Amino acid sequence: MRKQYSLRRTANGFDAWDVDRLVELTAGLPAFDLEVDTVAELDEEYWFADSDVAPTVRAVVEHAQLIDEVDLEHPIILDVEGRVMDGMHRVARALRDGHMTVRAVRFEVQPPPDFVDCQPRNLPYEE
Repeated sequence: MRKQYSLRRTANGFDAWDVDRLVELTAGLPAFDLEVDTVAELDEEYWFADSDVAPTVRAVVEHAQLIDEVDLEHPIILDVEGRVMDGMHRVARALRDGHMTVRAVRFEVQPPPDFVDCQPRNLPYEE
């Protein structure tokens, strides 16, 4: 799988966090059960809103395949405000399968982004 980033829109592009680094930073945080229905992103444009990828049938099917392959034992990562930084495919799987909760960890202090005011297409995606 190609390198993944958590993206947040800024006035001049996006701030981006390397998901591998987020996983490392959350290794010692306590995991808890988060109610799936409290995930705000479930009712927002998410995967395609800020993407160069159009929500074609092929792109949706690719996301469906990723949803099928996730491991729900691995906690999602929330920022200090409770927004998903990593794990929306796991949230989608939990919702689809009728789970009331999903495992989560949450930052107490927001880590700085790895890239500031960038464009997603210009990020290094090769490992």
